[in-house]
Amino acid sequence: MNELSIFIDESGDVGSGSERYLVTLVFHNQAVDIYENIERYGQSIRNAGLAKTAFHFTPIIRGHDQYSLMDYRTRRKLFTTFAIFAEKIDFKYGTFAYLKREFPTQETLESKIRRDINLTIRNNLEFFQSFDTIKIYYDNGQKIVTRAIHGAIESTISKEAIVYRDVSPASHYLSQVADYVCGIELTAIRYQTHTAGNTEERFFGEWVNFKKNYLKKIRKKRIN
Repeated sequence: MNELSIFIDESGDVGSGSERYLVTLVFHNQAVDIYENIERYGQSIRNAGLAKTAFHFTPIIRGHDQYSLMDYRTRRKLFTTFAIFAEKIDFKYGTFAYLKREFPTQETLESKIRRDINLTIRNNLEFFQSFDTIKIYYDNGQKIVTRAIHGAIESTISKEAIVYRDVSPASHYLSQVADYVCGIELTAIRYQTHTAGNTEERFFGEWVNFKKNYLKKIRKKRIN
């Protein structure tokens, strides 16, 4: 049985707490085994003498949460090691970015998210319809995202082919990859809109460096 897994991450929120809202969907063909990649990633962590921890993009670059006691150099090594892991494994992704002031209500934002996901599926319908089962992994952080994704997928793909599952990002590497991709895409927007702060510039350098060493490598996996 062919199985496609979709891992979802988001940046920002649908309220007034942030200017932008991003939703990232990572698509992984379960027939493609990433076990060896996971083993190599773990070995790289051990070889560098680093503590194995779940990857979280914003806390690691800002030194927050579980990274608060780590120095900059350690956090930088952890980030680079995970970035290499994400670049090596096989997946596709789509990221949808929204400037929230352009949407007067959460309902209009939800409708736009649904249309964008729907269009992505239709543009790649042969790919999606090649799978017998589609499993969606999402922590249900935002209800409008849950409804938009359910609505978009169910309107384009047979409902019988879909299984919904919740997941903790710490328990699945591909959920962490979705977090990484979402963070990279948001950082790209910040550079392009000249809103990148000292934290981003210290961690990634100038826009040219970020684009060459991070964005271009991950964009090769972006679905049309």
